[in-house]
Amino acid sequence: MTATLEGDFVVFLIGVRINKPLLIHKWFPVVQAMPRMLKELSRQPDLGFIHAEMWFSRTIILVQYWRSMEQLLAYAKNKEAEHLPAWRSFNKAVGTDGSVGIWHETYKASPGSYESVYVNMPPFGLGKAGVLQPATGGKQSASGRLGAERNAP
Repeated sequence: MTATLEGDFVVFLIGVRINKPLLIHKWFPVVQAMPRMLKELSRQPDLGFIHAEMWFSRTIILVQYWRSMEQLLAYAKNKEAEHLPAWRSFNKAVGTDGSVGIWHETYKASPGSYESVYVNMPPFGLGKAGVLQPATGGKQSASGRLGAERNAP
């Protein structure tokens, strides 16, 4: 199977790294903040959030799909939303003391700039955010899913 998502979209990778596991009072509030944000975003699809997948370990990783960069940035700055108070709280309680790490990466995707394949997998990631379809014909290879075979001379 392969997945498509109509139009442009944004992939937002965000995570928390617990650098000092014994300092629960430092990292637990940070870890609690993300589910609140996801719940808020899921209740308000007009904010542009599409889907997320999360993995838990010493480094918690969350992959989010957004409709646009503008909507992601607007949510990050929204004083009425869950994110900004959580970010301010993090900076006040943790800041740069090294106990908890925060990271994120943001990528804008457009048709022809991404590809996906899922073998023996339930709907996952982009396959949940977008539409799954059989990876047949020209879509059996990564270059085919990227459209390279259609654009070859």
